[in-house]
Amino acid sequence: MKHMETKKFTLLDIDYITEDERPVVRLFGNIRGESKNKSIIALDRKFKPYIYVIPENKNDFNDCIMDLRELDIESIETVQKVDVKKKIQVLKVFFKHPQDVPKLRDKIWDLKSVEEIREHDIPFYRRYLIDNGLFPMDDVEVKGKTIEKSLENSSRSPHILTFEIEDKPLHLEPSDSKLNIMSFDIEVRNPEGMPQADRDEIIMISLASNFGLKKVLSTKESTFDYVETLKTEKEMINRFVEIVNSYNPDLIVGYNSDNFDFPYINERANKLGVSLDLGIDGSKLKFMRRGFANAAFMRGRIHVDLYLLMRRYIRLDRYTLERVYKELFGEEKKDIEGDILWKYWDAEGEKLQKLFEYSMDDAVAAYKISEKILPLNMELTRIVGQPFFDIARMATGQQVEWFLIRKAFEYNDLIPNKPSQREHSRRKSERAVGGYVKEPEKGLHENIVYFDFRSLYPSIIISKNVSPDTLINSEIGENSSDYHTAPEVGFKFLKKPVGFVPSIIGKVLEERTKIKNLMKQSQDPLEQRVLDVQQEALKRLANSIYGVYGFSRFRWYSIECADAITAWGRDYIKKTMEKAELFGFHAIYADTDGFYAVYKQTQT
Repeated sequence: MKHMETKKFTLLDIDYITEDERPVVRLFGNIRGESKNKSIIALDRKFKPYIYVIPENKNDFNDCIMDLRELDIESIETVQKVDVKKKIQVLKVFFKHPQDVPKLRDKIWDLKSVEEIREHDIPFYRRYLIDNGLFPMDDVEVKGKTIEKSLENSSRSPHILTFEIEDKPLHLEPSDSKLNIMSFDIEVRNPEGMPQADRDEIIMISLASNFGLKKVLSTKESTFDYVETLKTEKEMINRFVEIVNSYNPDLIVGYNSDNFDFPYINERANKLGVSLDLGIDGSKLKFMRRGFANAAFMRGRIHVDLYLLMRRYIRLDRYTLERVYKELFGEEKKDIEGDILWKYWDAEGEKLQKLFEYSMDDAVAAYKISEKILPLNMELTRIVGQPFFDIARMATGQQVEWFLIRKAFEYNDLIPNKPSQREHSRRKSERAVGGYVKEPEKGLHENIVYFDFRSLYPSIIISKNVSPDTLINSEIGENSSDYHTAPEVGFKFLKKPVGFVPSIIGKVLEERTKIKNLMKQSQDPLEQRVLDVQQEALKRLANSIYGVYGFSRFRWYSIECADAITAWGRDYIKKTMEKAELFGFHAIYADTDGFYAVYKQTQT
């Protein structure tokens, strides 16, 4: 009988499969302390899906329990939770399989003995991360046994260990081991205009990395030593798959790879009979819906489309690879117009060699961009606690919501449901008043100074305890010392206890201050850069929380909170401008959390 082993790895990805009609959670990671880039698939068979049921009769749950047992559920427990600052008893209802939750959800809600159900729409793999306190991109320690069975297609994935978890996984702080990152880019021969995968062949696949790989695959020869020539397009795509599985990168990055490169390779592979077995479990490249577009993913590897991240983090007139590269690095990269690229391919000679250079440069540029932008998103992944693949495609409001969902679990709070379609429509008709704006005064100004409120909206949320669970009836007397009253709108918020959202933002800002102090004390440039990324991620998260109060699909939606925050913001900036006038500063332009002023000699 095998003895228990311990494995430590960086958690990269998570999903679940079904075996014997039961869910099996799979944790994918990069094993720490291995000389090669060795991957692990750790299997956990013990975790069960569940929801919370609030019975109609708060004093006697028997009728509700009896009704629930008529359905195909696994088990029921009575637990204590917190709902809007009140401790209540609820039923925790377990299911045999995650797919049973949507099947039985409506039936449970329709029971006369049930008042409400909660947390029925949290995906199983996200639930697992939250309940076990695991954070993707951090390290995990698991105890169990190595499984002595070969994976499907394991000949393509030689560096993989399959492990059966026997005990609860343990979250560890991130190690200093770097992840293996590979960028890729494709070139297509398209003499008839926009590339069409049913007719236009792939002529080059370029690859760059942080582990020594720098290569262009092509069906033509070159004098460059980084070019590897294959006989056919089919062989070239097969070679791409072989390289991915041989080098076993943790992250694969591309530029517009969700919408172009991977869908194009996939369609060409299907046409040519190539199997894109790119997952570390031997599974094929797949596509899933994320927002309004499809996202390409490989099990156990993180695919990041840098184009999506650049659209989110910088404002540009256009977002071509060349434009973004120049913005980030201040230099031009090699460029060939897409509509004449095929002419370089057909021309042979010097033009063909320029095309090879251009293709290689695309992969190198994408990798260099990833070095700039990935650290911030890795840190957001560690803070929000959801997979990097998802974080890279989430809107800011979604990141905030999943951060709050994790915190609600830590506080033992019941998570609010998403709004019904009717409630969503009602919310969409509401609009919070924005921040104060003073139009700029025309003219050429000198001696300009800028007054800026540091973290204005987060500071208001904390100092005024603005949260849906502290909002009180507006009919309460005006002179009470127990609450804060927002100017203009009159909404009132209890001073004590500290609300759910203010408590969380307070801790985020405290952590950011602590990190900034460590930055000042540090003498190590590398440590300073790491700390700077951490504080920037916390800043983005804190500044985003205000905006989602007024987002119609947000679980903690409150138009009153949104209106109160901006009302206090307008009040503070106006009063500060008035006070600045007393000291000779005349405001010439103001917007939300700061204003520009010119100094004028005060008259005596």
